[in-house]
Amino acid sequence: MFACVHSKRRDCGASLKDCAYAFSPLVEERSGGIVVLDIEGCELLFGSPREIAKEIASHAAKLGLKVNVAVAGNPDAAIHAAKNFPGLTIIPSGCEAKRLGGLPLKSLDAALACVDADRAAEILETLELWGIRSFHEFAALPEAGVSERLGPEGVRLQKLGRGESDRPLLLSTPAPGFEQFIELDDPIELLEPLSFIFARLLNQLCANLQAHGLAVDELKLRLKLEDKTEHERAIRLPFPMRDSRIFLKLLLLDIESHPPGSGIVAASVNCQPAKPRSIQNGLFQPLAPEPEKLELTLARLIRLVGENNVGSPELIDTHRPDAFRIKRFIVKRERKRVTRRRGDAATRRNNTQSSILNPRSVASPLLGFRVFRPPLCAKVESPNGWPARITARAESGRSIRGKIVRLAGPWRTSGDWWSEDGWARDEWDVTVVASETSREKGTLYRIYHDRCSDGWFVEGIYD
Repeated sequence: MFACVHSKRRDCGASLKDCAYAFSPLVEERSGGIVVLDIEGCELLFGSPREIAKEIASHAAKLGLKVNVAVAGNPDAAIHAAKNFPGLTIIPSGCEAKRLGGLPLKSLDAALACVDADRAAEILETLELWGIRSFHEFAALPEAGVSERLGPEGVRLQKLGRGESDRPLLLSTPAPGFEQFIELDDPIELLEPLSFIFARLLNQLCANLQAHGLAVDELKLRLKLEDKTEHERAIRLPFPMRDSRIFLKLLLLDIESHPPGSGIVAASVNCQPAKPRSIQNGLFQPLAPEPEKLELTLARLIRLVGENNVGSPELIDTHRPDAFRIKRFIVKRERKRVTRRRGDAATRRNNTQSSILNPRSVASPLLGFRVFRPPLCAKVESPNGWPARITARAESGRSIRGKIVRLAGPWRTSGDWWSEDGWARDEWDVTVVASETSREKGTLYRIYHDRCSDGWFVEGIYD
């Protein structure tokens, strides 16, 4: 037996599917607010076909839907009955032609017989010229004559009018679920029992991902707590993965770093599916460590030193000297295809030869700068307003002492004066010699005067 549920609302497809799946896993969804479900075997739960139809209509009413429900021995007869008869309609097996015979011929759904719309309109127009107005009149025509004059499409339409369709359902595939939820009987506060709960949720989640050939690049954890609050965490992965063991370790490390405020009474894990990462290693390329192990190592480091202290440095768009922040590691794979032309190679070869033959054409070496971190505290004598002598000593034992024989500056910079951590400094490049009688050229340093603290510092040395 088959049941058809029809609603005149055009935006109720999802609600109708939910209503149908509440009674049977075998569901066919059609356009126009129609779902058909196989109710064979539902008698043990709901009773007779009429009782099943009443239960379906009642469940649909709870979802806010006004529907027509028809039960018949084949899906096409149930569809025609639900579309044309209001309320509940029960058609016993073998009585389809009698119950549907009074329907007008224009109610015949040609799409059920897989007949082209133009061809179906042509057949119905021909039948109207013959004086055929209802299902009963069409069904009474001899099948041989219909086949000779209307072709196989007409025969298929005549079987629909007789209610003799025996096709299987075109089953709808439910949307894959990438969210797992569990409600606990007693609150959990310890990490060890929580790990078993997470393992169960993640194993099912990864099984769904594996079945659909997908991976995930972000996990979202939602915990309902005993004090009626929620604890939410999101773990962003550097690349799509679907290893439940890796996910479990990452979640446990994150919970250790950000523990919830009270006992856990329910847990939910969901994700946004993504395409899995595919890697093809070279034949003679050595195997690198698995990226998943790197992610676990970073998670353990974050737990030890804090989230803001693990990552890669990134310069901040500001004039503040040596300003940077730590950002999360992001794997970016960019392949640049380099094409070499014969003319470019010849030009490069000629430039190299000319540089070798003509030493004057070689560019002068660049000047390097080594930064002291932290900068060295210094004592600077400036009797005339500019540095004249400097003394500084580092913790490693290195000392800077001598007279400043040449200098350039000052270069004054300042910023963030509107905040509490404003800065202002005067920078100088100075040449320091050990003694006035020394014939050495001296050493070039970068020093600056912090005008906020009125202190002098050595920022680095030029090489």
